[in-house]
Amino acid sequence: MGPRVVTVRTPTSITGIKHSTQRGFTLVEIVAAMTVAGLVLAIAVPQSITFYQSLQYRSAVRETIGLLNSARYAAVAQGAARDVLISPSDRVVTFGDERAEFADNVELAAHSAKEVNRDGMGVIRFYPDGGASGGGVDITRAGGNSVVIAVDWLVGRVTVDFGNDDD
Repeated sequence: MGPRVVTVRTPTSITGIKHSTQRGFTLVEIVAAMTVAGLVLAIAVPQSITFYQSLQYRSAVRETIGLLNSARYAAVAQGAARDVLISPSDRVVTFGDERAEFADNVELAAHSAKEVNRDGMGVIRFYPDGGASGGGVDITRAGGNSVVIAVDWLVGRVTVDFGNDDD
């Protein structure tokens, strides 16, 4: 006698014997989910770009304030005059090797003493006695938000007016 052959039958939905409890997504459900995801992205992407630009602007404003304060403290600590250079055409504020750079949608204006300006750049000079040449920087972002940073000539104090901008 040879080996015995056993045939196993598996019920399928075609035979109608056993129905599967698993169910997939319909085309309508997939299209609806894709539509919702598309709407969320259409709203989120432009908002994230605006948020990123605002973040860059606020960061550059903080860096500018930091550069002015650093120059003030360096002048007093080292006993020598220190200059902060403001280049409105390049949208850059520089002190030593440190730089604050602004995006293309930002307008930069320097107010400084004519005697210390050089090469088309505004200069705010801080002196060892704590004073300064005085002046300031106006930073205006497209859309009208502006920040005015002022340097007092007598005591070299750096003050900031954010105007209508709450950043």
